[in-house]
Amino acid sequence: MPSSSERLSPEPIDPQIDSIQPGGGVCMRIELAWGFVRRAFLKTFCKSYVDKMAALRKGDHNPCPFEVLDPRDLKFYRNQGGYYWDEADDPFTWRDRLPFARAGLTELWILTSLFFLATALVAWGASFFDGPVRWILLFLAAAGLFCGCAIVWFFRNPTRVPPTDPAAVISPADGTIVHIEELAHDDFVGGPALLIGIFLSIFNVHINRVPVAAKIIGLQYRRGKFLNALLAASARENEQLALRLEQNVAPYRRMIVRQIAGAIARRIVCWVRPGDELPTGAQFGMIKLGSRTELVLPREVGLEIVAKLGQKVKAGESILVRYR
Repeated sequence: MPSSSERLSPEPIDPQIDSIQPGGGVCMRIELAWGFVRRAFLKTFCKSYVDKMAALRKGDHNPCPFEVLDPRDLKFYRNQGGYYWDEADDPFTWRDRLPFARAGLTELWILTSLFFLATALVAWGASFFDGPVRWILLFLAAAGLFCGCAIVWFFRNPTRVPPTDPAAVISPADGTIVHIEELAHDDFVGGPALLIGIFLSIFNVHINRVPVAAKIIGLQYRRGKFLNALLAASARENEQLALRLEQNVAPYRRMIVRQIAGAIARRIVCWVRPGDELPTGAQFGMIKLGSRTELVLPREVGLEIVAKLGQKVKAGESILVRYR
């Protein structure tokens, strides 16, 4: 294992990662478009608020491709450095305390609104028919209601309490263990490694968490396909983002958490940047609507593999392995 004299320095951020959601997306474009309308309104009718936010703003440059008036403008660019507000000066920190993932609030209200509106319209239309047609429409209305509720369930963000075991490495994702493999060598880990793959269905929490207290060394993003995340090939061919970590305490183990898109999930979100230090179980990103997460960690003598194939795990709580 690397000694304290071999501590890694943070790498430059991957130039492909130009936002917390490098793959873009329709909802992201809608929210950015709304931002232009919101900023125009604020500059026209809320000049005192704009001046106040400008006076409280910290940082030496604008990381966004547009004017920054308040913390909402930094949502998609918080991993690019530059402007920021102290938490006490941010009037929108209450959104972090909601029981839903802040990075998915736009998708939450857009998708649920569409499903619930469609449900109401179809149910209303069913009142004009009798017989089989009516029952078909009622079935479609029930399906729309179920999908809307499933979206709400998908974006939930429950509180998690990490175990206090200092030898434990916890799960970076909710889901089912579908792959455990011993690797002869991993370049970043620096030797033999263990790979654990977790499949996330649309019913799992999709917030990702760091498996140990660690420093972010680097981020690597790769565009790719959107194969079913249950397939092993998805780990090689799908769009993915690799978070390269170094444990904060000796022996400073190096690990990789890999976010992998799936057939439904096509939006990887990662809001941290190289140099950030996070406590065990801290949130660093999410994958939207079904996906796969992989953990690569050192394989050492005495390593106890707690995880088992088919096991259900929770991010920030379930122990995957223990080091001696």
